[in-house]
Amino acid sequence: MVVIDTDVFVLAFAFHRDSRQAANRQFLEAVRTHEPAITIYSVMELLGQLSFNLSAERLTQWRGWLQDHFGLTVIYPATANRTADEFFGTELVEGPLQRMSRHPAPYLDGLILELAEATESVRAFITWNARHYQGRTSLPVMTPGEFVDPPPA
Repeated sequence: MVVIDTDVFVLAFAFHRDSRQAANRQFLEAVRTHEPAITIYSVMELLGQLSFNLSAERLTQWRGWLQDHFGLTVIYPATANRTADEFFGTELVEGPLQRMSRHPAPYLDGLILELAEATESVRAFITWNARHYQGRTSLPVMTPGEFVDPPPA
């Protein structure tokens, strides 16, 4: 499973004149055979950004135009055998706070990485901001371009 960061989809949906569009499209096509995934936190971040330009109806249909269209698995945090206090305390406060203490980063980035790292089958994290994540996660981090055309070893 390959987790795709929010910025890849923001580029796909909102910045049509960006010079990385061709590489982004190529990546989104190539990753289909590598179990593409997105965290629910990235979904909500993306929907928040797109909400300024989408109708309420279109926004609520995200499973079709995002999840189904790109063949994504949406990763949710584990909630089994956890009380609401345990879930909120651990998942939404302590985990991200500990990560921010070790490596300063925006709150949502911490949530996204914590969830990706906690998902056993995740093999890589793909983002256009790879340099911001290097050394901040146990996952291999690469740009969409590096995923499609890896640099020589």
